[in-house]
Amino acid sequence: MYDVAVVGGGLAGVATAARLQARGLSTVVLEAHGRLGGCAGFYRRRGFSFDVGATTLVDFGPGGVGGEFLEAVGLDLPGREDLPGYLAWLPDRRVTLHRDPSAWAVERARAFGDTPAHRAFWRLLDRLAAVFWRASRRGAKLPIQSPADAIRAVRAVGLRDLALVRHLNRTMADALAASGLADGRPLRGLLAMLIEDTVHGTLERAPLINAALGITIRGAGLSRARGGMRGFWTALAERYRALGGDARLGRAVERIEGREGSWRIQTRRDRLTAARLVMAVPPALAAAIGPPQLAEALAPWIRRDAGAMGGAMAVYLGVPESEVAGREFTHHQLLQDYGRPLGDGNNMFVSASSPGDVESAPPGCRAVMISTHCELGPWEGLSDDEYAARKREAGDRLVGLARRVYPELGRRALVFEVATPRSYARFTGRPRGAVGGTRLTVANANQNAAPNDVGVPGLWLVGDGTWPGLGTVACCLGSRNVAEAVLARAGDPFKARRRASRCPLRPVLARG
Repeated sequence: MYDVAVVGGGLAGVATAARLQARGLSTVVLEAHGRLGGCAGFYRRRGFSFDVGATTLVDFGPGGVGGEFLEAVGLDLPGREDLPGYLAWLPDRRVTLHRDPSAWAVERARAFGDTPAHRAFWRLLDRLAAVFWRASRRGAKLPIQSPADAIRAVRAVGLRDLALVRHLNRTMADALAASGLADGRPLRGLLAMLIEDTVHGTLERAPLINAALGITIRGAGLSRARGGMRGFWTALAERYRALGGDARLGRAVERIEGREGSWRIQTRRDRLTAARLVMAVPPALAAAIGPPQLAEALAPWIRRDAGAMGGAMAVYLGVPESEVAGREFTHHQLLQDYGRPLGDGNNMFVSASSPGDVESAPPGCRAVMISTHCELGPWEGLSDDEYAARKREAGDRLVGLARRVYPELGRRALVFEVATPRSYARFTGRPRGAVGGTRLTVANANQNAAPNDVGVPGLWLVGDGTWPGLGTVACCLGSRNVAEAVLARAGDPFKARRRASRCPLRPVLARG
């Protein structure tokens, strides 16, 4: 029997398992796919390694949320590269999204205006970002479910800044309107694009605090391991196994029965038992395979958020170096038309592997990923021929739009593959191929988010279907909170050993 079984081998699941393993609990990760990674994973083709979703690690430097995770499990990422920022391509201008806060302050004034209204607006966002990034690094936890949670939240935010929580029920659109900037199309366009990319929400509905954090991730620090997510996962998997963790791949979980102390987990290939359970899969999937009491507990959140799920399309290109050479930045965000809805290529993200990174691409070549959000409905109910035609058209269209950045992109591609919601459903097991968790709104985020603990003893949820949502930094924060909760309930072997080592009666007791 394992102390803890973790269902789902994405970042939130493996990070939780690695934390617990490092603290002395025996863990097993059960992953349906043939490799770890989930929606932050990778795949290989003809010598290229492609990031299937996340292409950067957020706040993985010293003192960051991701950095704390690396320290907790004793992991040193090979060849970690700090990115200087992105370049945003708006319909009528380019804006450099600098990592350096002072350079970003100068750039945004140049690009959007430097009136008193602009300065007041940015002061608000800068303050919200500073306070709540700090709170995240201190281990903030939402929703508040107990007096202890409330005390933890106050400590994370700090008494001096506690009044800022009044912004929890405001949106970015509210902040723009209050500043008199609601009619600034370029500013609205940039913010909307960044908000959808980072919190999977809209300018009109996404919570202001979450949006402020999302649009400042470059300042929090973006990095990339050598080899992209393949390099990251190779290092993390090796470290987890070195700690004694058990990662079982190709183990789709069919059903879970039992209770705390004796969870019985049936996969397609074997049967395991564990004292405690962490579900690192979307809530709808957790309810389908989990015990009846979990399905009952999750039902209100699943019903509420059923219409708030979205998908993604992506194009993976392996290209000669010459097709992407000559750009200072390797990551770009594009908005084509201020007047059209976001998604389906109107806004998109383009990332290229770093020059000389031969773990991502063969010498003289680069790996490129183009991605955009989309609705799920248009990809459902299609015949095979209809699906193939729509997929081909989507791929050609996205590459054509990305040629704003790289005019020769894809003309001599060695690899050209397209992913759709069907692809994510097939390779990640996500219901309907939905990615990124619930689209965040004031009504379903923060205090209204699905919690890690839904009231089933000995069972926790973690990942983008629960607070704080999507992204590598959110997964690391969620893993920290869940690991702490598991250790509090199961007992922390590390602390027990440390107490015993200080006890002068230990040798006598050991002989006893």
